[in-house]
Amino acid sequence: MNSARVIKKYPNRRLYDTVESCYITLADVRTLVIRKINFVVIDKKSGDDITRTILLQVITEQEQQGEAVMSPDFLSQIIRSYDKVVPGFAANYLEQSMKLFMTQQKNLRVQVKRVVGDDPFAAVADVAQKNIARWKALQDEVLRRFAGAARAEDNRVQLLPRDQKKA
Repeated sequence: MNSARVIKKYPNRRLYDTVESCYITLADVRTLVIRKINFVVIDKKSGDDITRTILLQVITEQEQQGEAVMSPDFLSQIIRSYDKVVPGFAANYLEQSMKLFMTQQKNLRVQVKRVVGDDPFAAVADVAQKNIARWKALQDEVLRRFAGAARAEDNRVQLLPRDQKKA
């Protein structure tokens, strides 16, 4: 296994990627995870491995944007499990459950693609993007027409004799 990329966390809370020689954000860390790039985050002051903490921050940021994956009840149950369940068992169970879920999702995509002949998720995303573009074009056209009508009304009022403008 090749060595992990080292990311240093400085006391000012900034993350420094030692491979790219630049500061990175939590969004950049998320990109590393998505690209399956192996990395470790080291606290510059203490030398401790804080990778898990940073990954939890990435999850927190993701949960705050868009639609949340983890419900408050689920998160509450995880917090309660720290006192009642053997931590290694719970962690292993959650990890295996997520792997199974991802495998089932991948298999479902393959089966639907085989039946439909297309990736339905990509097709839905494509249709959604086209609908957004159409909606934006429609909004632009409506606003353009309103702006044109307002200019025409202003021009008409300016051309009226003075006594008709007051009426």
